[in-house]
Amino acid sequence: MAKIIVFNNDTDRMETYYRGESEAMPYNTNGTLRVREFRGSSKSNILWTTKRTMQSWNSQRYLFGAPIPVGFAFKRPYEGGHGNQSQHYAGVAFDVGQTLTSSRRTALWNSAKNSGVWSYVEPISLTPTWVHWDKRFRYTCLFNRRISNTKKRKHKQLCVNSTR
Repeated sequence: MAKIIVFNNDTDRMETYYRGESEAMPYNTNGTLRVREFRGSSKSNILWTTKRTMQSWNSQRYLFGAPIPVGFAFKRPYEGGHGNQSQHYAGVAFDVGQTLTSSRRTALWNSAKNSGVWSYVEPISLTPTWVHWDKRFRYTCLFNRRISNTKKRKHKQLCVNSTR
């Protein structure tokens, strides 16, 4: 049984779900993404993602029009293969199509790239045996507070492009 934490972008709230390995992920349409597929090789009992990521998966699956084999989506940094800034760690990335033929994988990549659903689709030259896409946030805004000599609070909004 996995504990799945989903950030609901519409309500700005965290939601918690408990699902078995063969059950569909929260917000998944028609059972096209199971918990075991999202988890992949991660040993974590707690997984997390966003509602928008699950909605993007639903759209991509519909646009592609065929099953999409998932290698994994969620992965903690110390479980190997990814750095501390990995979108897999944030639960918003997928590595898919590992079992597809080269031509089907190229069709899947083209579908993802042309869909406009994903924030980033990795160039096919960097992922020759799989397709990587993610729903990273385009901009992250932080509020930087400082107190001046007169003890007045000054607020400065700092927006950082986090697509890198």
